[in-house]
Amino acid sequence: MTENPDAAGGTSGGGQRRELTARLAVPEMDCPSCAQKVNKSLQRVDGITDVTLQPTTGTANVTYDPDRTSEADVVKAIEGAGYEVVGGSDAEGDDEDNQAADGVDIAPPSEVWTSPRAKKTWLGAAFVTLGLLFEFLLTGQNATVASVLEYPLHIADVLFLGAVAASGIPVVRSGYYSAKNRSLDIDLLMGTAIIAATGIGYFVEAATLAVLFSIAELLEDYAMDRARDSLRELMELSPDEATVLRDGEEVTVPAEEVDVGETVVVRPGDKIPLDGTVIEGGSAVDQSPITGESVPVDKQTGDEVYAGAINEEGYLEVEVTSTAGDSTLSRIIEMVQGAQAKKTESEQFVDRFSGYYTPLVVVLAILTAAIPPLVIADPISVDLAGYGFTFASDWQTWFIRGLTLLVIACPCAFVISTPVSVVSGITSAAKNGVLIKGGNYLEAMGEVDAVALDKTGTLTKGELAVTDVVPVGDTTEDDLLRRAAGLERRSEHPIAAAILARAEEAGVGDLPDPSGFESLTGKGIRGEIDGKTYYAGKPALFEELGFDLARARRETDGGVVAEESSESDDGAFAENALSALEREGKTVVIVGTESELLGAIAIADEVRPASKRAVERLHELGVERVVMLTGDNEGTARAIAEQVGVDEYRAELLPDEKVDAVEELQAEYGEVAMVGDGINDAPALATAEVGIAMGAAGTDTALETADIALMGDDIGKLPYLYDLSHTANGVIRQNIWASLGVKLLLALGVPLGLVSVALAVVVGDMGMSLGVTGNAMRLSRIEPDRIIDA
Repeated sequence: MTENPDAAGGTSGGGQRRELTARLAVPEMDCPSCAQKVNKSLQRVDGITDVTLQPTTGTANVTYDPDRTSEADVVKAIEGAGYEVVGGSDAEGDDEDNQAADGVDIAPPSEVWTSPRAKKTWLGAAFVTLGLLFEFLLTGQNATVASVLEYPLHIADVLFLGAVAASGIPVVRSGYYSAKNRSLDIDLLMGTAIIAATGIGYFVEAATLAVLFSIAELLEDYAMDRARDSLRELMELSPDEATVLRDGEEVTVPAEEVDVGETVVVRPGDKIPLDGTVIEGGSAVDQSPITGESVPVDKQTGDEVYAGAINEEGYLEVEVTSTAGDSTLSRIIEMVQGAQAKKTESEQFVDRFSGYYTPLVVVLAILTAAIPPLVIADPISVDLAGYGFTFASDWQTWFIRGLTLLVIACPCAFVISTPVSVVSGITSAAKNGVLIKGGNYLEAMGEVDAVALDKTGTLTKGELAVTDVVPVGDTTEDDLLRRAAGLERRSEHPIAAAILARAEEAGVGDLPDPSGFESLTGKGIRGEIDGKTYYAGKPALFEELGFDLARARRETDGGVVAEESSESDDGAFAENALSALEREGKTVVIVGTESELLGAIAIADEVRPASKRAVERLHELGVERVVMLTGDNEGTARAIAEQVGVDEYRAELLPDEKVDAVEELQAEYGEVAMVGDGINDAPALATAEVGIAMGAAGTDTALETADIALMGDDIGKLPYLYDLSHTANGVIRQNIWASLGVKLLLALGVPLGLVSVALAVVVGDMGMSLGVTGNAMRLSRIEPDRIIDA
């Protein structure tokens, strides 16, 4: 239970209105029609302001005004829809007590095969078996034991009625709640069919329908519980307790009671309870539950660790940097749950279609039962494609066929075909270090025609290092590094970190502190040192300042200058010096003033070993175009593009130019996915159909910016993501059309007498529901290619 102040609403005293949210588990609410029934019941409760129902997790989050209603009323309304509430807050307690109670994030596992419903089903099945035995095999012993309204009841009839009572009453009860909430769903249809068949003496059909439908419901409950298991596994990664150092002693407390800044102890084999920074010890840590990395990562003092990761071998002391509810793992779980609430285009289509489908088939069922006996005086024999069929004229035959169509009218398998696929895909991805923030993004990723990739930190490691220091004129290497590092100490760019690290390594001494520092977006930086303005940035920046760098940047072919020229750059750089560095894939930073060049510093970023294979795999999976977008220079971009094998590259792009590039790709190829760091590439990520952030573990901004987040810095997960999404789209289409096709074939066979009530239940309802769920579960078997990204 949580409290939500609503600033927009006020009490009579002019203060803020207090709202409470009840988080409840409703395990039997496992399909959209179930949720619709619960929602209708809750809407009749005065004081409820917001309802979020998630059939895939079996949970209900209900926000209400405690001055007008209570949690007990909320629970009563849900139970009034025919569904038991399990866990959550104490429905009988007062609101203050309820605030402190824990809510639920997913329904607990169900004892499907030993539940009261299951026991009634098994009893009904035993009665039906015995009844069929007396009805068809032991006919001589099928004696009359009673009569009702002069209608004789044999032993078999009594057994069938016993089956209806045992297995059918729960169905009829659920149908009553559906009628009460004006919901035309499977429970109402089946309950009506059982009552109608029993009422006119079709005990065999009524008993068979009650038992088979109850078995189908149990199987569907089991299948949904299996689907929920993947999310439960994700939630169970988060440790419940933590060992904390307090006053020099180790104390074991619940993880939610640990505050930021406290120190937790993690021994070998233990799970890290909270996000934090290692302050003592060292160990290999398996953080695959968070980032999907297949190899444990070595952690030393100063390294970040995540809640749910497993300490493999060493002793660690970790300073906590986030509370239990705000850890990276908690945010992943929260986003996965939220993702399941967002309907995909397929789900929206299914909802619209089922709204017409069910009423239409119900009307057809009524017409089938009523019209033929009125218009067919005598049986009619028809020859269809060499097969002979007889259209009966009696009421009993057509009533049974109408009853069968009533069973087929339930769109259960059709309705759950998409949600179970989305749940399976999203939770499987999360366990492999890929966070998909909505089923709509899962679908969209599987349809992309082109993939745009940022260079730094995506195709490359993003760990820059200085490779060349090229002073010019009277400038020394130390002086060049000192001026460059002095400017870069105010910058947060990765290039700045590389230059500062090289200056420290070279021991250049105290660095000057620049004043008037300014970042020149996409070009470089500027600042004053000793009263003089210095610049550090791309060659293009200095060309704008008036320097002619054509000679030093001239391209060569095979190491030979393409053409001679009298152009010079004041003799600052040797001929072809800068272009030679750029051809090697290095980024060149020039340092100087408006009138003097001090020299150049070359920085290299190592290409990820997984990048080349990832691009190859995307092509193998059917992606039409893979393009690299970078703000780096032409030479560096070309060198990296050749190494990783992208189809094309676009260099020296500013953030807004990356947006233009994405739009051009959309116009030429169709749907585009953009992969970047989630911060600098935010405009391009937002423009693409799917924005994918690299290395989002522990990064709030990246988690919030992108539609999909690769939790580890592993470009090798990109082909897995596309494969999973593409396969998920295929599974969704298979489920939708298979369930519709089977229903159609069964419906066509009913008037011809080819489909019985039992066949409609076993194949059309139970069989297809299990089929679409099993088909969706195979998404969990798709795993990433193990590409070592050292």
